[in-house]
Amino acid sequence: MAKDLQLVVFSTGKELYGVAIQAVHEIVKVPEITEVPDAPVFLEGVINLRGKIVPVIDLRKRLRLGTGERSKSTRILIIENSGKRIGLLVDAVSEVIKVPPEAVEAPPEMIASVGVEYITGVVKSGSRLIVLIDLGRVLNVEDMKRVGTTAERIAEASAA
Repeated sequence: MAKDLQLVVFSTGKELYGVAIQAVHEIVKVPEITEVPDAPVFLEGVINLRGKIVPVIDLRKRLRLGTGERSKSTRILIIENSGKRIGLLVDAVSEVIKVPPEAVEAPPEMIASVGVEYITGVVKSGSRLIVLIDLGRVLNVEDMKRVGTTAERIAEASAA
């Protein structure tokens, strides 16, 4: 019998998304975000997280969902990708759920064919649909290099 998947469920825009709990180091309230000049449009800026400079990606902008207002429920998911910590700005984190592997369905062909390569599946949880995303694919290698280089420039500048 396959082990249940544990998912961190969050909202961005009108949709619910889920990621494997193993991908999430922590969830933090939004501190002051320092803007970075000449950064990719989806890079909101950087934060100081216990002495470490962490770039923050606005998931709405990255997924091309438009812009939204921050609220008291806005959070940053701290993830690790290729050995680097990255923050993902989301509208709200709602819960951690367990789902059996057979509850995950492949993304509909129409969605997969329009280039949404970061969707790994869809989970039905009661009357809700939760879109599963692969955080490693949300930021492709070139994007990660650009974001990493920007964060390194900021860290070097703040150390000087």
